[in-house]
Amino acid sequence: MTLTFFKYQGTGNDFVILDNRKKDIPTLTTEQIKNICDRRFGIGADGLMLLGEKAGYDFEMIYYNADGNESSMCGNGGRCLVAFAHEVGIHKGMYNFWAVDGEHKAEIESDHNIRLKMKDVSTIEQHTSWAVINTGSPHYVKLVPDAAIIDVFEAGREIRYSPEYKKEGINVNFVETLGNDTIFVRTYERGVENETLSCGTGVTAAALISAHNDNGFNRVEVKTPGGHLSVEFDKTVDDEFSNIWLCGPAELVFKGEITI
Repeated sequence: MTLTFFKYQGTGNDFVILDNRKKDIPTLTTEQIKNICDRRFGIGADGLMLLGEKAGYDFEMIYYNADGNESSMCGNGGRCLVAFAHEVGIHKGMYNFWAVDGEHKAEIESDHNIRLKMKDVSTIEQHTSWAVINTGSPHYVKLVPDAAIIDVFEAGREIRYSPEYKKEGINVNFVETLGNDTIFVRTYERGVENETLSCGTGVTAAALISAHNDNGFNRVEVKTPGGHLSVEFDKTVDDEFSNIWLCGPAELVFKGEITI
C-alpha cells in the first residue's frame, strides 16, 4: 500500500498528515503508525493525523501519537491540520472542526499564523510548586527557576511513570517565568515518551497557570525550544478560563509517498 503524505510542523512539533476525506485509506494498525513516525525507519514525526469529513463541520481531526495509539487533543497538531485543510482547498474565514475532545474553531491570520480555540477550563488541581490541568490533554505543570538546565527526559519520565500517573499517562511541563507576560516551557510528552520541541496543549496549560490577571483578559507569550507561541484567554477570580486561543505558526515541510 502506497500513501501520499504531507509533513507539517508547528514550532518544531511535527506531524505526518493523510487526507482521508474520500475514506480511501485503510485502517492503519498501531505498528504501521509507529513505523511511519519512526525517525530512522519511517518518515519521522511526533504524531500522525487524518483529515476526515464530518457532517456539520468543515472537517474532522483524528490524531495518533508516535507510539501508534489514538490520543487526546493536540494543539499544535490542530493548527497544522487547519493549515493543511486550507492547502487542499478548504477555505473559511473561521474554521469549525471536530476533534476527540469536541468542537474547535480556528482562523488563519494575515501573517499565516494559525489561531486555534481550545476548550474552556474550569478545574485546576493546584499544589505548592506544581499543578495538574486538562487543556484537551492532561498536563502536569511544574514551575522551575531555570528550565534550560532540567533533564526533561529523566525528570519528565519519572513523573509520567510515577504510580499516580503510570496507567493513564500525563504530559509533564517545566515552566520558567521570564517576565510579567513571558514564560519558557519545555515538555515531556506521553505517547512520544520524550521531550518534544513544543506542545500546544502543554503551552496552553503553562500559560493558564501563569496568568497575570485574575479577572479579565490575559495574553501570555511562550518560548519553547522549537519557537514562539502565544496564548490568549479570559480568567475569572474563581480560576475559570474561557476564550482560550493558541496562536502560532504552522508550516508545510515536504510532501511525499511511503509504501507500507
